[in-house]
Amino acid sequence: MKPTLQDVADAVGVSRSTASNAYSRPDQLSAALRAKILDAARRLGYPGPNPTARSLRRGFVGAIGVLFTSELSYAFTDPFAVRFLAGVSRTAERHGTSLLLMPLPADRARVRSVVENASVDGFCVYCVGDEEWVLQAIRDRGQPYVTTAPRADAGPDDRYVGIDERAAARSVADHVAALGHRRVALLADTVLPGAPPGPLRLAGPGDAPHPTTRGRLTGFADAFAAVGVAWPALTLLNATANSRAAGAAAVAEVLAGDEPPTAVLACSDVLSLGVLDMLAAAGHRPPHPISVTGFDDIAEAAAAGLTTVRQPAEEKGRLAAELLLEPPTTPADGHRLLPTDLVVRTSTGPVPGS
Repeated sequence: MKPTLQDVADAVGVSRSTASNAYSRPDQLSAALRAKILDAARRLGYPGPNPTARSLRRGFVGAIGVLFTSELSYAFTDPFAVRFLAGVSRTAERHGTSLLLMPLPADRARVRSVVENASVDGFCVYCVGDEEWVLQAIRDRGQPYVTTAPRADAGPDDRYVGIDERAAARSVADHVAALGHRRVALLADTVLPGAPPGPLRLAGPGDAPHPTTRGRLTGFADAFAAVGVAWPALTLLNATANSRAAGAAAVAEVLAGDEPPTAVLACSDVLSLGVLDMLAAAGHRPPHPISVTGFDDIAEAAAAGLTTVRQPAEEKGRLAAELLLEPPTTPADGHRLLPTDLVVRTSTGPVPGS
């Protein structure tokens, strides 16, 4: 049989609680007695208290669960996600807390199992699409959570830190519309689950299931409706992933058409960089004949001369972790909207020939 803490206590001639203090409350023992207990544990082959059991007794684990719908590799390869996690990590480090990165399976039943069995003190729900059913699984477990999308129906237990997606998207679309562009394509990833790359019909931007995509497409549509371009006249493009290759594949068909758009507005910088890759492959050099915009202002955006919307990725992550680890005193303090800025660079210009 494996040695127990009681075996260690008996070998030293102390109580079990005294032996336990050698691990959990060393300040309660003299240095000599603690050394004697630990030496006996080594001789007997006792590895120390079970960390899971200790966590249960203390009532906390010392870890935050960060939920993704994408593959785990997304957390390490997507530029915005990397910066967001850097912000979460800085707050976690300050609190001596770890991170558990948790990609969610597509099967909802398995998602509930993942949430119920995670050894964490709370959840940061990052970019998980139609998230209400995920949040309900967390609520049923009775643990705190924070999301990265503002919620109009946020209740007293809801905490979020995000941006006004619709207003931010409208700012860059207003800029493009003011340059005279009316034949416009809107580019987003995974607009509908399983949709192929390229043109996609959607009755309206509100039909996009992902709240972030829905907000950004709505902001784009608002700007062009204000200059007389209704939603059906806009070309919606679907990318199968948030990557440069997927962005390039999504625009390939329309760029090769008889009447290509004069501007492409993407829902992320990564997708828009893929559009610029496609234009470069076609032999176009800046200034491009087609204006291109992005969203996020990742590091590569400035080097590419990309007009985009800047949002504070690390600040969003830092505040998200703070809302979990430093609970707000009032519900209103748990609802945080961060500012955004329109950054105009060389990737946008007037309609050619205008």
